[in-house]
Amino acid sequence: MKLEFLNMKIEFLNITIRELAEGYQDDGVGGVRGYDGILDIRPPYQREFVYKDKQREAVINTVMNGFPLNVMYWAERDDGTFEIIDGQQRTISICQYVNNAFSVQLGNWNMSRMFGNLSDDEQNTILDYELMIYTCTGPASERLKWYEIINIAGEVLTRQELRNAVYAGAWLSDARRYFSRPGGAAYGLGSPYLSGSALRQDYLETTLKWISARDGVSIDDYMAKHQKDPVAIELWNYFQNVIAWVEAIFPKERSSMKGVDWGPLYDAYNGRSDLLPTVLETEVARLHKDDDVKRKTGIYPYLLTGDEKHLNIRAFTQAMREAAYERQEGICSQCNKKYDLSDMHADHIDPWSQGGKTSAENCQMLCKSCNRRKSDK
Repeated sequence: MKLEFLNMKIEFLNITIRELAEGYQDDGVGGVRGYDGILDIRPPYQREFVYKDKQREAVINTVMNGFPLNVMYWAERDDGTFEIIDGQQRTISICQYVNNAFSVQLGNWNMSRMFGNLSDDEQNTILDYELMIYTCTGPASERLKWYEIINIAGEVLTRQELRNAVYAGAWLSDARRYFSRPGGAAYGLGSPYLSGSALRQDYLETTLKWISARDGVSIDDYMAKHQKDPVAIELWNYFQNVIAWVEAIFPKERSSMKGVDWGPLYDAYNGRSDLLPTVLETEVARLHKDDDVKRKTGIYPYLLTGDEKHLNIRAFTQAMREAAYERQEGICSQCNKKYDLSDMHADHIDPWSQGGKTSAENCQMLCKSCNRRKSDK
């Protein structure tokens, strides 16, 4: 069956798992091939393997029971080989199982079995299973449009995974070698400081966000500029410099360090000789014990910038506000004019930065104008 879609030719291909898994190979650094070596299972724009045990077990049980798997999509290249557009996770699950990479619990069995432990007829049930695959032939730009359309379903692509599709090339492959592997170089160095998953490209996206902000461009512009570079050494060196700086000035690791926007802090404060690790550590420890500090991750930018907004200081309760209002008889502590409670703000008598607590005794009510003038000082 042939279809016309955009400027592409689309054909239906019916192959068995036996044919798909023939010559399956994963070199461990991104290259994954199958179908006797002519199928590129993980093209540069594809995500890493993210299926969890339950998901890949569901794939194998679907096959074993003869139920239909969702359609997969391949693109035919100019040299006659193919690349997977959609179906990588299912394909790798199938090929790994046939190659005895993991075991699953099949049917009513109360134990997990690897492919090699199955009987001949059970193995043949899997190997003879027919897959439904659409192949397309056409310009690369049109294939990527199709890729975006058909990936609406299933595991939705992250923004960075979509960027990877657009800016594929040697530079991206090198960047992913550093940033996109669990247990890889960036993970080993930066996991105490970065949030998210290397597999879902969060480490790569975070570092790109930092370095593109340094250069005053967007992530897309940075990737476009470097797309044809042979290596991503600038990106990797920048990341190493950021993490080395964080380790130097905040040597004690804490869970609150995860997710701090370290790149801009490094760009602004790297080289400052007055940032003494022992002094900073004393303050970090004190602020972690302060119940008024609601956002512990804000401790680090606060100590560098002095801006209390990073800490999200605990607000006075409504009861504290009302008690202070009654005590002052509705009169602003600064301008001595009377206001409704709704026109006033609660304020620390002794500033929080000087040890004042968010307590009823330390609460005063200021009119909006006086509170704004005090905040601007």
